This record gives sequence, structure tokens and C-alpha cells, in this order.
Amino acid sequence: MSIAQVHVKILEKEFQLGCSPEERGDLLDSVELLNSKMREIRDSGKVTGIDKIAILAALNLANELIQSRGKGQALESDAMKQVQQIREQVETALQSNQQLKL
Repeated sequence: MSIAQVHVKILEKEFQLGCSPEERGDLLDSVELLNSKMREIRDSGKVTGIDKIAILAALNLANELIQSRGKGQALESDAMKQVQQIREQVETALQSNQQLKL
């Protein structure tokens, strides 16, 4: 697997990162998201210092990830309940139909 060097800029600071060619698009999307979050925090004027800005951006992104995982799990649980209800309805209908045939 070959590693490509990708040059990116986060808060006007340049970085050289390595990734596979297949992951390049995802890396650039991640950099843009992080850069956007960091600019938002910096521009609020409430936090100074690149380290603090980076930590707050990382915490915000981690929180969003945890929230979206929770929503995904809730949706999965709801879907499983609906599937179970449909299954029970089908089984009830099949049993009723079998009783009629006897």
C-alpha cells in the first residue's frame, strides 16, 4: 500500500500528512471540518491559544459523534421493535389462516 503526502492548512498553519490514496478525500474532508470548528471557536473570541482551541474543537466533534451514535442506536432499537411487531402480526395471521384450513 502506497502512502501519499498531503499538504493541508489548519488555522493558517501548514501540515504534511500521510495517507493512502483511497483515504485522501476523507482526510481532506476531516481537515476541513476540523478547520471550520477551530475557526468558529477562535472567531468567538472566548478562547485564545491554539492548544485550547484545538482541544475544544476536538471535544465538540467527539460530543457530536457520541450524540449521533446515540441517535443511531435509538433508531436501530425502534426499527427492531417495528420488525418484531410485524413478525408477530404475520405469525398471528398465518396461525389464523392455518386454523381456518383445519
